[in-house]
Amino acid sequence: MMDKVFGLSGLLVLPFWFLMIFLPRARWTRRIMESPLVVVAPALLYTALVLPAIGEVLPIVNQPSLAAVAPLLGSPAGATIGWVHFLTFDLFVGRWVYLDSRDRDISPWLMAPVLYLTLMLGPMGFSLYLAVRAIADRSARALDRTVAQRRVEEA
Repeated sequence: MMDKVFGLSGLLVLPFWFLMIFLPRARWTRRIMESPLVVVAPALLYTALVLPAIGEVLPIVNQPSLAAVAPLLGSPAGATIGWVHFLTFDLFVGRWVYLDSRDRDISPWLMAPVLYLTLMLGPMGFSLYLAVRAIADRSARALDRTVAQRRVEEA
């Protein structure tokens, strides 16, 4: 059972990643991704998986230790719950990265690998995006200063 849930869980998130990476400028991609509801299905799957095991999971997450967490994640149910957790939160973060990058008009060509890295290695992709965002902001401010200075010189 967990093999099937694990294998099929990606279907809940991959269409959204496809839209963000391969069709980032499409109006309907933006419209779809603006809704926080895109993360509801994987969040509900996570809830359905964790609730039956809440008696085992809650004490471990309340007082986590490597000795307690490792066996939990080492079981098929625990690994599936962890995987769906990753899928859900990586999509949530990827959605924010996508929307923020579109608002800042950061090139989709630059964002495609950043979003892919966010899908595959969540925190690493998010960190890379923060660096890209800082560079883009710095470049935009420098351009604004240059344009303002030219206007002053022309006046």
